[in-house]
Order: sequence, then structure tokens, then C-alpha cells
Amino acid sequence: MPSSTTAARRSRSRPAGVPSPVAMFFQGFLKHPVMVGSIIPSSDKLIRKMLKPVDWSACKVFVEYGPGVGTFCRPILERMAPDAILIAIDTHPDFINYLNHVITDSRFVAVHGSAADVEQIVRDQGREQADFVLSGLPFSTLPAGVGPAIAAATQRVIRPGGAFLVYQFSPKVKDFLTPHFRNIDHDMEWWNVPPAQLYWAWKD
Repeated sequence: MPSSTTAARRSRSRPAGVPSPVAMFFQGFLKHPVMVGSIIPSSDKLIRKMLKPVDWSACKVFVEYGPGVGTFCRPILERMAPDAILIAIDTHPDFINYLNHVITDSRFVAVHGSAADVEQIVRDQGREQADFVLSGLPFSTLPAGVGPAIAAATQRVIRPGGAFLVYQFSPKVKDFLTPHFRNIDHDMEWWNVPPAQLYWAWKD
């Protein structure tokens, strides 16, 4: 695992005119309330619990849907191997531009696009499959057909033994997971605003 000094070098000071993470997240929620799952970023407790089952020694490709201001990106990068890659996919160019300003780690790739296109996005990075995929997208409020398309594409792109990690504020997300994953673990994180449903959908 990289030292704290190395980890600190990944992020640079915000350039003049670039808003704080909380302000940026709030702006994103106001612009796209249907696509942004919460009005504030996830808690540290949620992040630790969500990432705990990941086998980092076997993780070379990690994908995140809807990274927002990078709340999960930094903890993921701190845990990843030196030769691994984190691909962050977001439909909002403001978030992508923000992440490219504040995260300088060479293992980090921010992509403006749809999670439904994850297979092509992973191939564009010279990889065939992902080991783990993380999502905080609000599946139940996505436009019709988008949620099922994302779930199906995610199941295809994940390697056997990998997992789809999902945190949501509604248990309805499980309806999107069960058609594609037979082995699904579940937990709750109450120390989050609002309390979150956590799912780990494993690919056989």
C-alpha cells in the first residue's frame, strides 16, 4: 500500500475558482437530482465498509460509476496496487473536469460517458474485464431502461470472482441486481446521511 506521503501527492491544491468538494457535490445535485444519489458525499464509515471485501492483491482494474467529487476515488487509489487502474465514469462533465483538476495519480482515468457503455470504456483502456465495479448511482430514479442496461453490462464486464459493489438509499436496487447475480451480500451503514443500503453482488 502506498505511504501516506505518496498518497498525499496524488491530490493537488484546488486551483483558483475551483469549488470545494462539498460545494461541487451540492451544485451537481442541484443540476442533476435524478442522477446524483445524495445531496452530500458518503461518510468515511460507509467507504471503509463498502471497500472492505475487495481483494486488493487481485485487483488490477477497478471501475467506479458516478464518482462525483472523488469521495471514493482517493481511498481506492490508496488501496490499489502500483500497476492497477481506476476508471471513473460520469455523465456530468463538471465532475470529470473537477476530478482531473484535483487528482493527478497516473493510475486514475476519468471518463465522460455512460456506465451502460462500461465494456467499451474498459476496452478503450486496453483491458478486457474489470475486477470490481462500484456504484452509488440512484438506480430507481434513472431514466427507463438505463438501470437494467447498466446492471447487465456490469455483469458482463466483471471477471469471475469479482463483484459489483453498490450503495443506495433504497432497497429497490436489489431488483436490478438479482436478474444478473445469484450471490448477493447485504448490509446497512447507519452512520451515513441518509443511512445506506450496501450490496456486494459477486460474479460466479
